Amino acid sequence: MIAPSILSADFARLAEETAAVRGADWLHVDVMDAHFVPNLTLGLPVVQSLLKATDIPIDCHLMIEDPDRWAIGYAEAGAYNVTVHVEAAKDPIALARNLKAAGAKAGLSVKPGTPLEPYLEVLKHYDTLLVMSVEPGFGGQSFMPEVLDKVRTARRLVDTGHLTLVVEIDGGINDDTIEAAAEAGVDCFVAGSAVYGAQDPAAAVSALRAKAAAVRG
Repeated sequence: MIAPSILSADFARLAEETAAVRGADWLHVDVMDAHFVPNLTLGLPVVQSLLKATDIPIDCHLMIEDPDRWAIGYAEAGAYNVTVHVEAAKDPIALARNLKAAGAKAGLSVKPGTPLEPYLEVLKHYDTLLVMSVEPGFGGQSFMPEVLDKVRTARRLVDTGHLTLVVEIDGGINDDTIEAAAEAGVDCFVAGSAVYGAQDPAAAVSALRAKAAAVRG
């Protein structure tokens, strides 16, 4: 699956930019609060507007403090998947239950330096694992291949039935890095500038999907 990130889109033309990635599996929306990460992007009102403008499932990545309080609003608005950071959630298991009760899939994200092993039991309550392959906060950063060990661990646990979730990766995904991520076991690839920096974003989505599929078979 390919999830174009609107962080790399033209914010003045978001409806057009979402239409430009027709055929995408998810539309990735980065919500940043300038506290959990050193950047400020957009919030719930923009997500609500996007939900009216596209039928692509919205994948909300909340890089915010106190997601236990704020995340449910995105689920109630109609986001398909709402991902919170394990480093910010006070009670990630309760939060997963509340997100699902509000109608969304529940996602858990880990920063590059956060180990996966302490949260394996927590992940049993989640539908998506988002492995950050850059430090969260800004688009256009270089891919960090060392995080692929976490992807391999998650893939093994999914394949053996210990976890049931989508393995997603976010950060520096492009023509040069998607094959390594696919080989490690990623299911869903967030791509920003690799899509929105292309002359034809929809064609870029198709090309990235084809590269990943060729590796995964």
